[in-house]
Amino acid sequence: MYDYVIVGAGSAGCVLAARLTENPAASVLLLEAGPPDTADEIHIPAALNLLFQSSYDWGFRTVPQDKAAGQSVYWPRGRVIGGSSSINAMIYIRGNKYDYDTWRDEYGCDGWGYNDVLPYFIRAEQNSRGSSAYHGGSGPLSVVDPKFKSASTAAFVESAVNAGSVANPDFNGPTQDGVGFYQVTQKDGRRWSAADAYLHPAEKRPNLTVRTDALATSVVIEGGRAVGVRYLHRGSEHLARAEAEVILCGGAVNSPQLLMLSGIGPADHLREHGITVVADSPGVGANLSDHPIAAALWSTPKVRSLAELAGPKNLLRWQLTHSGPMTTNVAQSGGFVRTNSGLPAPDIQWHALPVPFRNGGLADPTDRGFSVLLTLVDVRSRGKISLRSADPRHKPVIDPGYLTDPADLEALVRAVRMVRQIAAARPLRKMWAAEEAPGWAARGRRVGNADRTARQHQRPDHRRRRTGSRRDLRPCAAGRDRASRPHPGRRPVTPPPM
Repeated sequence: MYDYVIVGAGSAGCVLAARLTENPAASVLLLEAGPPDTADEIHIPAALNLLFQSSYDWGFRTVPQDKAAGQSVYWPRGRVIGGSSSINAMIYIRGNKYDYDTWRDEYGCDGWGYNDVLPYFIRAEQNSRGSSAYHGGSGPLSVVDPKFKSASTAAFVESAVNAGSVANPDFNGPTQDGVGFYQVTQKDGRRWSAADAYLHPAEKRPNLTVRTDALATSVVIEGGRAVGVRYLHRGSEHLARAEAEVILCGGAVNSPQLLMLSGIGPADHLREHGITVVADSPGVGANLSDHPIAAALWSTPKVRSLAELAGPKNLLRWQLTHSGPMTTNVAQSGGFVRTNSGLPAPDIQWHALPVPFRNGGLADPTDRGFSVLLTLVDVRSRGKISLRSADPRHKPVIDPGYLTDPADLEALVRAVRMVRQIAAARPLRKMWAAEEAPGWAARGRRVGNADRTARQHQRPDHRRRRTGSRRDLRPCAAGRDRASRPHPGRRPVTPPPM
């Protein structure tokens, strides 16, 4: 028997395990489906591509997307201690002020306005620039300026300013608009995940138990209350009972899946899979929202690619000094822009990469190139998470409904035009020889075949605007309407009253 059982040792799970066990009288069990975060490639920032489709990644794929030429889109999600904070691109980005205030004002999420959450961001942060009105200097999460900057990503920032953008040295400060280099969650040249910041310092506490390779299969509900979790551990089924609370921290994919497996979700869908309905909650799995990306790519035959610097010499340099090219998070610079001047907040985020970005980032860069990812952060299209079967070992069905709202495509079209203006400005224009994507065939038209040019993929983490590009949200959405239960004041694992 424990006081708290937490499912998922990702960013949220690590924080909660550390904070709850500060009380020595509270016992906590933290369950993680994946392995410990001991692999070298987790801690070497530039090795992040080696983590995709590995044993540290759930390796989800969407159903074929009509607006992506019928492709199934790869969604990396951390399946390891630290969750997606152990496999992501380490960009430290908070949500936009407008988003938090919208949650509060339009969705009734009291306590979630920007001024409400800012003190918690400050409390969490240990920024290398020191403390200020927007940043903390003594928190557990290390946030630093990049140690290594490529010539092409620096040229992107300069060209964007020359094309009319505003230089912004701090995207987490007074305003997000503008271009610059991203700060990253690293410490001394190595990744600094939520596990590094919160969980590992707490692991020796006698009231904390961390169990890896433990796949949660259902939440146990008795008398309308969550009282425990069933899970598989190395082939055997176990039951962990919780005296106080069960806390789901599986993110936008695993948490709704587990709720539905436990009988909490759309009643008709649960019955289709032979699951007894505990609570008919249509909002579980619904309102899925993900950030589609259009990748712009230029060949740069005279500029050394980052991949050319990833040899034994620089690996040894990192091992000895934690410096050099291996400290890069790859998506080094970028920024935020409004494709329509009437928007209340940016709708596009740039990510500038000193490598050619192909096949959703899975292809090894074999030539010299420069990429800009055009990420839509104000997404109107909606999808859903549903069960593939009642077997918890089967991955859920993921349908993000990319570009089903025409406004999303229009925003990406405008963003392509804008990034071409940046590429045409100096000094970036002197670096590239040809535009490879979207390509000349798309010029003067609506980006040609939008099904091919609007490449979509997910980018944890986990919230409407989150770090990096692989991020999803909302299948356990907050709000005061019944369909979006659980709301901000209700425990997400307790079924709403019938």
